[in-house]
Amino acid sequence: MSTATTGRTLNAADRYFEITKRGSTWGREVRGGLVTFVTMAYIVILNPLILGGFSGDQAAKDIAGHWLQNAQVGAVTALTAGVMTILFGVVARLPFGLAAGLGINSFLAVSVVKDVTWPEAMGLVVIEGLVIVVLAATGLRSLIFRAVPNQLKTAISVGIGLFIAFIGLVDSGFVRSSGEASPPVQLGDGGSIVTLPTITFVIGLIIIGILVARKIPAALLIGIIGTTVIAIVLEAIFRVGPSLGTNPAGWNLNAPVLPSAFVSLPDLSLLGQFSFGAFGRIGGVAATMLVFTLVFTNFFDAMGTMTGLAKQADVAAPDGTFPRLQPALIVEGIGAVAGGAASGSSNTVFVESAAGIGEGARTGFASVVTGVLFLLAMFLTPLTQVVPLEVAAAALVVVGALMVSQIRTIDWSDFSVSLPVFLTIIVMPLTYSIANGIGVGFIAWVLVRSFSGKVREISPLLWIVALGFVVYFARGPIQAWLG
Repeated sequence: MSTATTGRTLNAADRYFEITKRGSTWGREVRGGLVTFVTMAYIVILNPLILGGFSGDQAAKDIAGHWLQNAQVGAVTALTAGVMTILFGVVARLPFGLAAGLGINSFLAVSVVKDVTWPEAMGLVVIEGLVIVVLAATGLRSLIFRAVPNQLKTAISVGIGLFIAFIGLVDSGFVRSSGEASPPVQLGDGGSIVTLPTITFVIGLIIIGILVARKIPAALLIGIIGTTVIAIVLEAIFRVGPSLGTNPAGWNLNAPVLPSAFVSLPDLSLLGQFSFGAFGRIGGVAATMLVFTLVFTNFFDAMGTMTGLAKQADVAAPDGTFPRLQPALIVEGIGAVAGGAASGSSNTVFVESAAGIGEGARTGFASVVTGVLFLLAMFLTPLTQVVPLEVAAAALVVVGALMVSQIRTIDWSDFSVSLPVFLTIIVMPLTYSIANGIGVGFIAWVLVRSFSGKVREISPLLWIVALGFVVYFARGPIQAWLG
């Protein structure tokens, strides 16, 4: 290919992804996509541990006593994340990565498969995705997105910042469950930072924080790589090993060890292994309530995440919307369908994409880079385990701090605004759920604002959504009452 042809191709790609228009460069997009992958890669390891298992004693068994094989879940997790992230990057042209959502996969493993088989559970996920696609294609999802007041949208962004910082603190072992009613959490082990992985997290947090403060280009990537090297050296000396639930002082999920083999062939036999038999097994009402729960969780988790990421990437309009909103919402819904059809659980936008945006990513080309790396991860699974979760956690805390800075734009002088905003922000990290924070914020907004004499300022759609959240929060008693 001639230099002139190459130049025309690059210019066309630049115009399509709007790289120059958004003030970015090819290098920033590649680095951002790489950093997003590094902070998301843990899902290839964690999703199989949640949905699958190494043996019958360690598996999430369904009602028939069957479980999903660890290696198979890992393969389809990487495949769907790669395909959906590339599709999102090309269609929506935004730097958001997609993968199996942790809220829904945990819900499936803990609650759903007690009553149905794994194929039937994944069939419910497919239905959930189809519902979301219809809502997005008809424009209803966009209407709801636009109906949310700007103050709440900012609160969602701030809450997500606190949420991902809290995720980082928990994943690193810096914050742990105390095992007591009060206080429910504690600093490290009994109030002390004593484990080597948590100390590595602190080192990484300091390194990345200094690099970002000094505005060093590629600060997050440099910090992640540098801290990973330190982690590899420390593991080689002290032989801490992974935790896997039996070694509290070990590395969360994976120890930073260079693998003896870098390549493995993926087992994709789970593709297409889903069924719509749940309605016959547990009845239409119970199955419908499960689908309702899945739809609500995915719908508002994704909405909140996209809101926060768009603001951080500086592509959000004054009303909080962003370019190609409807295609983005449709593709995210397709991610749920694809995840269910592949038995890897509903795929959704990952809040960890904020790390890549913090590295400079502004366009969908970064998502293409992230997606390609996920596809490679199917074959390079051993290599994805080199970066320990504690190192990725340090990057998340730094990015969380950057996102929380948006709190300065909120008007705290009006308590009918500040109370719903505060509840939105605080409920997200404390309940470990973006959807919960949005739901509490919406309900508080319509009630407090209405009884403060500002009912006419509230969109009717917001009332409908708030009522839906009331049903969502009371779904347990409602389902029991319906039998």
